[in-house]
Amino acid sequence: MTAVIDGRSVVADAAKVLPGVYSIIFVGRSLEVTVEDIPGGLLLRTAGREFQVEIADPRAWRRGRGGSIELTGRQKVAAPMPGKIVRVLVAPGEQVEADQGLLVIEAMKMQNEIRSPKAGKVETLAREGQTVNAGEILAVVA
Repeated sequence: MTAVIDGRSVVADAAKVLPGVYSIIFVGRSLEVTVEDIPGGLLLRTAGREFQVEIADPRAWRRGRGGSIELTGRQKVAAPMPGKIVRVLVAPGEQVEADQGLLVIEAMKMQNEIRSPKAGKVETLAREGQTVNAGEILAVVA
């Protein structure tokens, strides 16, 4: 997603964790943001601060809040790039929701949150500090 902050265009990666709660990776930081609809836009809360935002394309925002296709069966989650696991967000055996963060991989000084492709139980998971290659299996969600 692209946002304009103080007149500057920036790129962020956002994933819905729960209704009204998003995990956002922005400038190498992972933030948990709560979102509330207000007249004329949204109210975002993170790290004890509040921000009012205007949605440039309200139709796109509403479209993105709808349903999605749910994957079935065991799903393997592979590393999209070589890097190092810097944070594990769930434990093996834990129940997760679709798009919930599983772990954070650092590559080229950028942190990327790897999310669950489906709701289910985490069977296996990479460990913090582990170095991984592109395509290496990081987790299995059943």
